Amino acid sequence: MAFVCEIPAVPTVQQDDENVRITRWDFAPGAVTGWHEHGWPYFVVLLTDSVMRVHDGEAVTDVPRKAGDTYQRPAGIRHDVMNGGTAPMAFVEIEIKRPEAVAFPGI
Repeated sequence: MAFVCEIPAVPTVQQDDENVRITRWDFAPGAVTGWHEHGWPYFVVLLTDSVMRVHDGEAVTDVPRKAGDTYQRPAGIRHDVMNGGTAPMAFVEIEIKRPEAVAFPGI
């Protein structure tokens, strides 16, 4: 079950090609992504100090984050994310569509 909320988070796709999708997410206090899962593994980089409220279908967990924090998750995990804080929250999400495409030859 997703969070009940009238405020949607705002995604801004910054790049979307055959290799990666990079999306900036902006959340007003209480805003949510909506129930979803990712088709690719992904990385998240926090742009603001935040309280990410994450619903995994069974439990709701508040995760305090600092600007600059990062984390990664595999594809296929259903979840909903809410801004559980009182200030705006923003992060950049980098989905890796083709892992071999982000290899750096010669390094």
